[in-house]
Amino acid sequence: MPGFGLSMGITLTMLSVIVILPIAMLVARGIAWGPAEVWNIVSSQRVLNALFLSFKLSFFAALFNLVFGVALAWVLARYAFPGRRFIDACVDLPFALPTAVAGIALTALYAPNGVFGSLFPFRIAYTQIGIFIALVFVGLPFVVRTVQPVIAEIEKEVEEASATLGATRLYTLRRVILPMLTPAALTGFALSLARSVGEYGSVIFIAGNIPNLTEIAPLLIVIRLEEFNYDAAAAIGIAMLLISFAMLLVINLIQMWSRRHV
Repeated sequence: MPGFGLSMGITLTMLSVIVILPIAMLVARGIAWGPAEVWNIVSSQRVLNALFLSFKLSFFAALFNLVFGVALAWVLARYAFPGRRFIDACVDLPFALPTAVAGIALTALYAPNGVFGSLFPFRIAYTQIGIFIALVFVGLPFVVRTVQPVIAEIEKEVEEASATLGATRLYTLRRVILPMLTPAALTGFALSLARSVGEYGSVIFIAGNIPNLTEIAPLLIVIRLEEFNYDAAAAIGIAMLLISFAMLLVINLIQMWSRRHV
């Protein structure tokens, strides 16, 4: 392939500078500080609670986006109705909207005296429910935009052929449509999960940031940086890196299996 060497060199250089080098420096700082010291920071109750909260809510938000995002992508790709273009444009809003603005807007809506918050008998803002809503908001476009082109490429003749063979719509959805959507849906789920785990701006306003209750791991890292405790911040970052890598590895393995057997 003409220009392969130059293209590969540029690609590896950019990948190293932007991705590999920062991660390597983070790990190197942890190694230099000492694995025992890193473990002492990570195993503290406050850090464990922050990590558990971040990954738990990110997983459930990504799971919600997987179900609702696939349904929304199907509607946008298969049906024509008034306001379709407007809804389709709104899906990309979290991409363009600054996360801090999104956090302020969600807090204003779901605060106890907000438009939506006043309608519920329980508090939404400053609780884990508010964090979940913020993570759903920022992660939904990743599922929709990943699955929507795949749905658009599925020919309606496939469904018609299944129907002529006597299959019900539910059976066609489960045995014909979903297997074709599974790889793209898992990709969207992984992207939504990765986006939610590292989210900061839209969460800190609606979370309340109560230690051991609504304090997320990215916020705890920022707190340690403001205290000039760079080693503790690096330790928490390493823990998030390892957990994120393990989760994404499992998702990729499931995706590979689905492509071979579904």
